Amino acid sequence: MDCVEASLWFWVAFNAAVLVLLALDLGVFARKDAKGDPLPVPVRTALIKSGAYFALALGFCAWLWTAYGATPEERQARALEFLTGYLIEWSLSVDNIFVFVLIFARFRVPAAYQHRVLLWGILGALTMRALMILLGTALVREFDWVMIGFGLFLVWSGWKMLRTVGEPEADPADNPVLLWLRRRFPVTEGYRGNRFVVREGGRLMLTPLLLVLVLVELTDLVFALDSIPAIFAVTTDPFVVYTANVFAILGLRALYFALAGIVHRFRYLKHGLSIVLMIVGAKMLANYVAGGKAVPVEYALFATAAIIGGSIALSLWKTRSESRAAA
Repeated sequence: MDCVEASLWFWVAFNAAVLVLLALDLGVFARKDAKGDPLPVPVRTALIKSGAYFALALGFCAWLWTAYGATPEERQARALEFLTGYLIEWSLSVDNIFVFVLIFARFRVPAAYQHRVLLWGILGALTMRALMILLGTALVREFDWVMIGFGLFLVWSGWKMLRTVGEPEADPADNPVLLWLRRRFPVTEGYRGNRFVVREGGRLMLTPLLLVLVLVELTDLVFALDSIPAIFAVTTDPFVVYTANVFAILGLRALYFALAGIVHRFRYLKHGLSIVLMIVGAKMLANYVAGGKAVPVEYALFATAAIIGGSIALSLWKTRSESRAAA
């Protein structure tokens, strides 16, 4: 592996840059009211931020193409792996938004408080993904047969997702973790501003906002169980796996506010995601059997982009009458 890849200082610099981005996004560019509380993010602002994060991801991909690797072929491979992994992670993050909309609607979370939940949700997701990537990398390097398990899991997960398309979503309030929290800890009847914990009557109490945050974190954990193995089918370079995940998650909060109002129109996105997961799982199995990259990463990138892009385009075209009705 090239010395650039192994540099601890580069990992530190990348994470420092991520923290700076978060500080700018949540501090300098955040809209707040007279009390200092965050205001709901307008759709136009969310679209601009989403586009900015996408542009940063493409810029990082360009840097990989020019500087990350010992040879031109290696640099090109790393860049294509990043782009493919980022596209997979971004697509799954859009699917995340379906669940976020359901959770916020079910618990009637005011728009001004959703900002805070998504902020802590993203920070938790970054930490969780980093730990899972470290564990996955160690397993793959120590036991290469783990790739068989990952591949079979992705094929099964994609097939299960495809079979359950159209079925009603479970009530988030019935989540076993939430039921356990309600039994073990006192919970306030309503929201207490944007606070997660309050002291009332001489005792600490949880607020419904904390329960919503727990649900958001659990949702990301469930999606990570698909997304982390999926990107390992594209690359086993831990830095590429990590950065693709980070860029996808960084734009998730802005993406939510940009798409929350129209995400219901992405009717065929789950179909596309399920097919991508099955293809990626099959690719992982084929690579293991062949003892190398039986399926070039360029093919995986083209297939992922075509299927996800096609499913979104088909969804928007099929639901165009809904858009005209809303207008």
